[in-house]
Amino acid sequence: MSRTPKKLKEKGMASGSVESLDQLPTAILATIMTMLDISSICSLAVTCKTLKTCASHVLSFLPNFHILDISPSMELIKPWLLPNPYLKSLKLDCGQLNDSSFELLLRPSLEELCLHNCADFSGKLLSEIGSQCKDLKSLYLGSRAENMGGALHISELEKLLVGCTKLEALSLMFDILPLLLGHKFAQVWALASEKLTSLEIGYISSDTVTELLSPNVEPHQCPNQIRPSILSGIQKLSLSVDYITDNIVGTISKGLVLLTHLELRDAPLTEPRIAFDLTNAGLQQINQHGRLKHLSLVRSQEYIITNFKRVNDLGILLMADKCANMESICLGGFCRVTDTGFKTILHSCASLYKLKVSRGSQMTDLVFHDVAATSLSLTHVSLRWCNLLTDDAVRSLVCNMGLEVLDLRDCKNLGDEALRAISSLCKLKMLLLDGSAITDVGIAYLQHGIISSLVSLSVRGCKKLTDKCISALFDGSSKLDLQVLDLSYLPNLSDNGILALAKSRVPISELRMRQCPLISDTSVMALATLQVDDDKCQGSSLRLLDLYNCRRITKLSYHWLKKPYFPRLRWLGMTARINRDVIDVLARNRPFLHIACHGEKLGTDPWNDFGSYKHEYEELDEIGQCLTESARTMISKLI
Repeated sequence: MSRTPKKLKEKGMASGSVESLDQLPTAILATIMTMLDISSICSLAVTCKTLKTCASHVLSFLPNFHILDISPSMELIKPWLLPNPYLKSLKLDCGQLNDSSFELLLRPSLEELCLHNCADFSGKLLSEIGSQCKDLKSLYLGSRAENMGGALHISELEKLLVGCTKLEALSLMFDILPLLLGHKFAQVWALASEKLTSLEIGYISSDTVTELLSPNVEPHQCPNQIRPSILSGIQKLSLSVDYITDNIVGTISKGLVLLTHLELRDAPLTEPRIAFDLTNAGLQQINQHGRLKHLSLVRSQEYIITNFKRVNDLGILLMADKCANMESICLGGFCRVTDTGFKTILHSCASLYKLKVSRGSQMTDLVFHDVAATSLSLTHVSLRWCNLLTDDAVRSLVCNMGLEVLDLRDCKNLGDEALRAISSLCKLKMLLLDGSAITDVGIAYLQHGIISSLVSLSVRGCKKLTDKCISALFDGSSKLDLQVLDLSYLPNLSDNGILALAKSRVPISELRMRQCPLISDTSVMALATLQVDDDKCQGSSLRLLDLYNCRRITKLSYHWLKKPYFPRLRWLGMTARINRDVIDVLARNRPFLHIACHGEKLGTDPWNDFGSYKHEYEELDEIGQCLTESARTMISKLI
């Protein structure tokens, strides 16, 4: 690759232009490289000596080093993460790294550090960050709760907080419960930077939060001498707790006088008793200082089916009195709140632009009946699992012509007339319609309206859809920006639909088709040979492909999943029952491909990678031995 191709040389000689990259000024090459992301720079570096030298130079002064789409090993990342006194921001997927990489990752110049998938690090990571990254302003550490959290000690958190005196934002996305075994937990947090304004914790008990934020009497003080709350400068607080209670809501509201963002999520293991639950009295305590702009209270049904059963319309009315300036509200699991409560929010919060309600089992169309009479300019609306809503609610809602995100997942009574109304939203970027009663006729309405603006579309589980919906969307009459498409759980979607999609040459980067029984090897072959914008790379746009439990997929497809096909593919969902040996060969052929075999979610979210299957082996080309020559003949006839 270091030699200039013959044709390029001949062309250069004939025109009097540069014959080799060696003749280009280094400054020009470096300027071009600074416009690329880190993954692209590293890819260029392996093509020739000139670009490798230039890449090494560029990587020695770039302020940002971000690689989140692959999980690099120490051997891969070390040549590119060079000594760089100008490095300010480092974001990395650490799925293949451990404590041995401390010296490589932790730089004194860093101001932002974001490490995903830190499961193989010990708690020493925190203390090392505190001792080596004194100028750090933002820190994100992501890990699966059962791994990293169990290795933590309170002294390591103490060294982090003492060392990083400039810290403004801290996210510890794992279970910090093991830290509570000591008695210094609240005292340690008192050492945190006075500049800390944003705190996010993956899991912490509600009792600990209450203890941490409650003003208390110091040991040698008089009873009337109350110290201020620890972390009183926090403006944004996001916590996952065991129970959302009146006590925790009240303590946060009283103690954090500067709070503008509050996000609380719980997932009870048992049905909460009244002392461990949120009631109308708790909602009344929200926003006592009047600064809150964004509120999220969500009860997850991860373990048991449970809701906020002790909150009704009265609680919402009491809360709304203090929330006139609220801009974003997210409520999940408020099963006893009716139209009266939800309408109160819409009519009281004039600045509201984002509304998210999940499992609003008593919400009906009447909530939005007179929404046009309000001054609202909603841009994000999510109404998931609100099963009483019909097409009439959507007709009323679309008076907000500025809507950019519309999530109507699992609203089972929505049909084609809802899509007719939605088609008028010319700014809509994301539309999620999972589990609705729409048909191919409804999808056709989108083709003449919002399809040109959509970036993400999900029709997962819309069982009335057939191959015709693909033709209706992608008839080639307009240039599309669609990047994310979810066609999972469509029993009537066949290879013909995917062939139509491939023919349209839409540059989709994420395609999900899990649990589609009629999808076979033909679809994989069509996508593998897809060319976008005359790009010579086959299947060049796809970064995520989910084919989990598509039962007609055989090991024939694996030929089309190896290189050079799908050159940008980073996440692949398959079924291990096909042939574990073939999957193993594919993993070795593409060491940076995340292969999920057990139905887990795919993507960059660090909480969604549990159970993914990865390999660290060198690139091999064994997979062709598992396939027959007949596959090549078949694909030539189909495409």
